[in-house]
Amino acid sequence: MLHRMTIDLATFIAGLPKAELHLHIEGSLEPELMFALAERNGVAIPFASVEEVRAAYNFSNLQDFLDIYYAGANVLQTEADFRDLAAAYFDRAAADGVVHAEIFFDPQTHTDRGIAMATVVEGLLAGMAAAEVKHGLTSKLILCFLRHLDEEAAFATLAAAEPWLDKIAGVGLDSSEVGHPPEKFARVFAAARAKGLKLVAHAGEEGPPDYVYQALDVLGIDRLDHGNRSLEDPVLTARLARTGMTLTVCPLSNVKLCNVVSIEEHPIDRMLREGLRATINSDDPAYFGGYIGANYEAVATARGLGKSELTMLARNSFLGSFLTDDEAAGHLARLDAFVEGHS
Repeated sequence: MLHRMTIDLATFIAGLPKAELHLHIEGSLEPELMFALAERNGVAIPFASVEEVRAAYNFSNLQDFLDIYYAGANVLQTEADFRDLAAAYFDRAAADGVVHAEIFFDPQTHTDRGIAMATVVEGLLAGMAAAEVKHGLTSKLILCFLRHLDEEAAFATLAAAEPWLDKIAGVGLDSSEVGHPPEKFARVFAAARAKGLKLVAHAGEEGPPDYVYQALDVLGIDRLDHGNRSLEDPVLTARLARTGMTLTVCPLSNVKLCNVVSIEEHPIDRMLREGLRATINSDDPAYFGGYIGANYEAVATARGLGKSELTMLARNSFLGSFLTDDEAAGHLARLDAFVEGHS
């Protein structure tokens, strides 16, 4: 059922304090910045114009997207590039009411083409520090392993990140899901846990519910990225609800990658009815047509979500974050004050 977005609801969504928990920083590379960095660094890209890049964003599956994603990442060469990439994302996030973000980065995408780990991490940390000064927006880094590569490469990446582990909140698992089950990375996730890192993993986006079970039981994750296909298994759905496992759901991404037929058929409201701690996030917003505010607006319009459901989604984002209890409580108090003032 399609609902009209009222000015009041759009204003409410924009001002609603929220955290973003599923954002690939490389996936926030807008075509305009891609071209600017390509020129700055003398890097050739397989597109003649911004319009040509946008035309290429007509994906039929995850792999089609990843092919373009990795080509675009080639323009990221220097510490300043990663700082500028992060700064551009945080500007957009702050405009959408994001007050805390936990961002993914894919070091192997860069180290495999000769970019030093220090270049990537120091550039992102500089962008994060600048965003806290400029917007009061706090953030954390989550290092993701590329699941289409082997576990040995993941171990090497974890070792290379050792000097910055005090500045990295956790590790994750992304890239091509089908054919690369979570259990493939059991030992490296155990090693990361032993180092005090939080654990998250993409599962149940394109992969089956069994991948979600593996992420829970083999990897021991603290948070589930996507998880949509968990709904196919009533027992799994009940388990996720009973344990309070946070799902970082990405509605526009789900539609763009053809994992959900249309935004009108997205199950986000069913997730809330089933008692799941679902959150709204933008995934790779430059490629999927919308930052976090657009995702909130899309589900509000398509699924008829009102202020109470939207507030629950925002509340879940703080409850599911890796903030301390004191920090989360502070954000929840501000959320309550905002809602009370806009009731």
